Formats: sequence, C-alpha cells, structure tokens
Amino acid sequence: MISYSLPASKRRRQPLILALLLLIALWSWHSTRSVKATRDEGFYPERYPLAWKHVSLASTRSGAWYIPPEWLDPSEPAPRNILEAAQLAQRLAVKGNHNIPYSKIPLIIHQTWKDTDLVTWKPDVLEGVEKWLTYATAAGNESMAYFLWLDEGCRQLVSGLQPDLAEYVDAMPLMVEKSDVFRILVVKLIGGVYGDVDTLPLRSPASWLDEKDVSAWTDPQTGTTYSTIARGSSVKQPIELILGIEGDNRPDTDDYWRMGYNYPVQLTQWALASAPNHPILKSFVSNFAAMVKEVTRPYEGDPKAIKNALYRVDPIELTGPAAVTLATKEWLEKETGLRWDALTGLVDHGRSKAVGDTLIFPITAFSPGRGKWHGMGSKPITDPDARVLHRAQGSWKRPNLKVEFGKFCRTVFGGCRDWSRVP
Repeated sequence: MISYSLPASKRRRQPLILALLLLIALWSWHSTRSVKATRDEGFYPERYPLAWKHVSLASTRSGAWYIPPEWLDPSEPAPRNILEAAQLAQRLAVKGNHNIPYSKIPLIIHQTWKDTDLVTWKPDVLEGVEKWLTYATAAGNESMAYFLWLDEGCRQLVSGLQPDLAEYVDAMPLMVEKSDVFRILVVKLIGGVYGDVDTLPLRSPASWLDEKDVSAWTDPQTGTTYSTIARGSSVKQPIELILGIEGDNRPDTDDYWRMGYNYPVQLTQWALASAPNHPILKSFVSNFAAMVKEVTRPYEGDPKAIKNALYRVDPIELTGPAAVTLATKEWLEKETGLRWDALTGLVDHGRSKAVGDTLIFPITAFSPGRGKWHGMGSKPITDPDARVLHRAQGSWKRPNLKVEFGKFCRTVFGGCRDWSRVP
C-alpha cells in the first residue's frame, strides 16, 4: 500500500499557514465591522437626515411618528404610543382643516415596516421613506403628519379600534395579508394616505388633486355623466376616497387574466387615501371577515388546519388588489349605477374619474413608467399625472416552480387560466 504524506518541512509550515489565514480572516471581519460601524454612525444621519431623526432616533416599540409642530396644541397630553399619536394627529387635522385640497382626507401619511433600524433597510426603502418625510416636513399648508407603524403598533390599532377583526387578522398565515388588512384599517379608522415602504412619492399628497381631477366626465358607452355630485343631489361633495388603477385592459380580450389580473380594470393598494369610515372600506372589511369565516368554518378548533386552509387562499383575492377592487366595484355599481369598465383610461388617454365622493386615478398616478410592452396606458414617471412610483420589491413572494410555470403558461400560451397562483 502506497502512503502519501507531506515532507517534514511542509508539515511544519502548515500550522503557520493556517494561523496566517486565520489572522487574515479576523482582520477582514474586523475591517468590515469597522467600516460598517463608521457608516452606521455617520452615513445615515448625513444621507437620510429626516429618516434618522424622525424614525431611527424617535422610534418606540409601536413605531415612530412626526406631527408638525404648528399643528400641536399645548393642552394635549403627549402620546404614549403610536396609536395615541395617530388619534391626536386625527383630531388636530380636523381642528386645523389639514386636508388634501378638494377632499376631507387628512394630511396624514401611514407606512408599516418590520423595524426602524435604517442599517437593515434596502436603499429603495431608505430613499422612499426619506422622500415621504421630506413632503411631511414641508413648511406651511403642505405639512403633514407621518407614521411608521411596527407590528406592535399595528396590533394596537386593530385590538383598540377594530377588536372584532383581531381574531381574523391574527389567523392570517402571511405577513403580507396582515399588512394588506392594516392599510385598509388605518385609513378607515384614522384617515390619511397609505404608501408601501417601497414606494417613492413623486408629488406631495397635498398637491394630488386639482380642479381637473374632480371635474365631470361621461361614460362614452352609456352617455351617463359622473361627478362629485351624488345621485339625487345638486351639491358637490369633497372627495373622501382615492384609489388608483393597477391594471387597465380591454374587457373584450384575454389580456387581463393572461397578465395575472382578476379584472380588466383592477385597482392597486400599494397607495391609497381615505377620510375615516368610508363605506367602501367598510365593505372590504365585511368581505374579508366573511371569507375568513367561510374558509375556516370546517376546521374550527384546529388551529393548524385553519392556517393551512387560509394558506391555500390567494392573498390577492383575500386581502390584496382583487379584494379592494371587488369591494369598490360592488359598492359603486350598486350605489351609483357605474359601469365598472368605464373607468378605463385606454379611451381617454387616462384621466381621473370622480364618482360621488370616490376618485379613481388613472394608471399613471400610482403605476407610472411601465414602458410600452403591456404598459396599459402608463405614462413616464415625469408625467404630471404621476403621484407615486412603486418599486415592487414583492418581499412577501417566495419562488415556486408550479406557480411560475402557471404564470409562464398564461402569459406566453394563453392557457392555465385557472391554475393556482399560490403554492
């Protein structure tokens, strides 16, 4: 048997080489830590001063907030948590008439995230939050309150102001579903503007509406004219709900479902705005509760089975854009007689459409810069109609071969329409 061994001189050098490699590794680790520490201490306050001041340094277990000093009333006690701060901002907005022009929507911004540690945030999130805060801290009539809700704060909102929904929210197997419900609840209960943390505001919400946005428009197919004047009234109403189109496709084609949408005209919910207690948002909550009850009823008393049953439901239909679209569509069709597909911007180059106190933005408002291929009428991010850019990080999505195959089959071959979009 042949024995292979290193010469004695090389064996003696082995420990030295290993020690040297260990020292190099330790030095590299220490250098990385030092650079990171230096960046932590100086980079973020300099590059993102507002996020550093109003989020990182001002955070609590429930979140972080900023209320414009000129709004504050010395007689009001200091809030102890984010829910109390949000309720204070709500009262101050009403008292000072701090609303988006042409609306009753308070100038309050809401976002939610997992932490307030800027070091862990991706550049898009840092840039977006800093921009929202830039608009919030503007001088004069355009100043706004700003809230970044953490998980604890979200629980406070639900348990404190909508306790009947707490059990259903807790049952959600995905964080994105809890976030979906929270965004509806926070603008329903507090009021204001919601934007995902991966959104970049292109215009201050204080400038989102003008006379053109609330002017009358006519459905070319039925000849019906819609405006901020409610049916049976002669008085103009202020806008109380703003939603934007995410997908805009001709209803006489299969384009919408091949692109993964549930409706030819589908709304988004990565950005929305509302005055408190809008009936469409109440409809969303009712639909959500009813669907959860229906799905979980056969598994009462078995938490694991309930989780599994809810996991099989498509989040887009349970809490996401399709759920928001359904609630809006049903309510507007019933209360105003609206033909839903009349909201398309494909026939009028995209314009805002007011239906009573509800305003539907064209696709460019919240989804600009989609390009020419399947752009659905979306204009560049430099267009005046663009309000918010969505970076679409999709942090909740997990790769799944079956789901991806179904998507490929729909998009390329026009098949697999009923193929599940969830694992």
